[in-house]
Amino acid sequence: MKETQDISQAIIDSIQDKKGHSITVLDMERIESAPASKFIICQGRSTSQVSAIADGIREDLLNKYGLKPYNYDGYRNSQWIVIDYGNIMIHIFLPEFREFYNLEELWNDAGIKHIKDLD
Repeated sequence: MKETQDISQAIIDSIQDKKGHSITVLDMERIESAPASKFIICQGRSTSQVSAIADGIREDLLNKYGLKPYNYDGYRNSQWIVIDYGNIMIHIFLPEFREFYNLEELWNDAGIKHIKDLD
């Protein structure tokens, strides 16, 4: 469990390093149908920033923990990139796509933690 917390914090740090904002962590440990134990959701202001956030996360987790994602998708349009690390899934959105898909509402029975923006 501590490793998951350390990895989650590394992901949050990586998002903040690339100026990602509106970070939300959904703790879904107690939801049987959940595809992962944690969703980390954030947004970027442009498609290039969304891609940069995703790249930064993947590089940081590889360098710090030797972790490679099981899968990732969304780079073609970079409007919503999802990165799957098994028990942690990261969703990086443009604001209008985050609002449209509204994962926080979809999984509103999860424990929700909002991370304060640095800027």
